[in-house]
Amino acid sequence: MADRTGTITAALAGTIDIGGDLPVNRFGFGAMRLTGPGIWGEPEDRDECKRVLRRALEVGINLIDTADSYGPEVSERLIAETLYPYPDELVIATKGGLTRPGPGRWVPDGRPAHLRAACEGSLKRLRVDEIDLYQFHRPDPKVPFEESIGALVELKAEGKIRHIGLSNVTSDEVERAQKLTPIVSVQNRYSLIDRTSEPVLEVASLEEMAFIPWNPLEVGELTRAGGVLAEIARRNSATPGQVALAWLLGHSPAMLPIPGTSKVSHLEENVAAVALDLAPADLAALDQAAAEG
Repeated sequence: MADRTGTITAALAGTIDIGGDLPVNRFGFGAMRLTGPGIWGEPEDRDECKRVLRRALEVGINLIDTADSYGPEVSERLIAETLYPYPDELVIATKGGLTRPGPGRWVPDGRPAHLRAACEGSLKRLRVDEIDLYQFHRPDPKVPFEESIGALVELKAEGKIRHIGLSNVTSDEVERAQKLTPIVSVQNRYSLIDRTSEPVLEVASLEEMAFIPWNPLEVGELTRAGGVLAEIARRNSATPGQVALAWLLGHSPAMLPIPGTSKVSHLEENVAAVALDLAPADLAALDQAAAEG
C-alpha cells in the first residue's frame, strides 16, 4: 500500500454529514503546512503547495481545513488562488480566534470585535459570501466564552457563517456552546498516542458532531515509529503513518482526520490509509501498546 496504486480515493473512508447538509468524505486535508517555517509567511515551494491542493481534490478529498492564523492569511489566500471557483462538493472550513505575533507564536483573541474582523477577512480571502464551517480556534481566558460564541451566532444570523464548530475545547465548553447554538464539529488534538480528548470525542459521537483530530501523526513521529505500529504496518504492506491514520478511522465513525502536508507524494501516501482494513487483533494491539506508553 505504501507504493500507492493511484486508484485509492478518500471516498473509501465513507462519508460524514456536517451539520446535516454538508456531506463530505471522512478524510480531509489540513492546510496549515502550506506556509513557511513556524507556520509563518509564504511556503518554500509555492508551486508544489498548489499541486497539493489540486491533487487533494483529484483523490476525493472534499473538506479542506484552514485558518486565518496560518501564515497568517497565507493558507487561505493560496486555497482561493488555486481552487477558486470551488467545486460544488468542496467544503472549506476555517477558524478565527488566534493572533500571530511571530513565527511559532499563537495568542488567543476571543473578543467579539476581533472574531467579526477575522471572519470578514476570511470571507474576502476565500472569495466566498458564506463560510461553510467556521470554527472558534481556541477559547480566550481573558474573554467570557459565551461572549465569543455569541459573536459567531451573530455572524451566522447575518449569513456569513453556515455552521459553527469549536477547536481546542473541553467537554464542558462544548456543552456550554450548545446552549447558545448548534455545534456541528469539534477539532482537538488527538492521535493514536495522545487521547487526552477522548471525553470530547465521546460527546461529539453522542451529539452526531464531526470530530476533527489535529496533529494525527504527531508531527511525523508516528510515521517513524517502531514496535507494534511498525510490525502491523509491515504485515499490512503499509507505512506506520498509514496504520495510525487507519486506526483513527476505525476508532470512531465521528472521526474526520485532516492530515496535512506540503508534498504531493506525502498527500497520496496519507490518503492510501483509507484502503487499509485493520484486523480486530491489530486494533487491540495498537490500543494496548498506546495504553502502555
